[in-house]
Amino acid sequence: MKKHKPSFSLGTLDKDSIDEYISPYLSKGKRGTKPQLEKRQLVMIIHYRLKTGCQWRQLPIKQFTEGVLVGWNSIYHHFKKWCKDGSLKRVWTNLLAKKKACLDLSSAQLDGSHTCSKGGGEAVGYQGRNASNTTNSLFIADNSGQMIAMSTPQEGSHHDLFEIEKSFKEMIDQLEIAGIDTRGIFINADAGFDSKEFRQSVSEEKLNLTSKPIQEMPSKKIKKSIILMRNCIKNEQ
Repeated sequence: MKKHKPSFSLGTLDKDSIDEYISPYLSKGKRGTKPQLEKRQLVMIIHYRLKTGCQWRQLPIKQFTEGVLVGWNSIYHHFKKWCKDGSLKRVWTNLLAKKKACLDLSSAQLDGSHTCSKGGGEAVGYQGRNASNTTNSLFIADNSGQMIAMSTPQEGSHHDLFEIEKSFKEMIDQLEIAGIDTRGIFINADAGFDSKEFRQSVSEEKLNLTSKPIQEMPSKKIKKSIILMRNCIKNEQ
């Protein structure tokens, strides 16, 4: 029986998009031997891992490399390197800058997300509601539910208002670096964010806060965005 070959695009990426929006912003080694794979191939394999959630050891590498023999640890090495040296953040910033006209910024949504971290990590703490160790991050999405900014992960033992001024400014700075004018945007957030400190932060950034039950966003889109962004960014520390 013929084996199924996984799609290179996986529904969101194609070779031309990788060459235009991703590869130019990924660092490359200054010393050592030349990598066996092109950046495009490495991105395809990493993207497969992030989309499917499979173990690194179980990556179907041969199906992406046209017969070139490469170990899974080599793929992980590049992923970890690009996380730590800011390459993936540069990719995201430049993608936002090029595609900002596609965003619906008639309003924006702010919320937090706890993710179970059974394997531990630098930003992990016990969260009673989930009765497990979690890591927590804040996210900003446009009015259609597209993720556009994420804060640095915090220990799950902290609530969403922990260092809210710092986290909110970090996200707004990400958008401004991408050339997105945030002034005057209405930020929708649930009542848990309604605090004097947060209202002050919103006012200083010249935004408007609507503190009420957050507008329901497309669940599949927001879930996939959270997983992809968290996997790419939380290793930067």
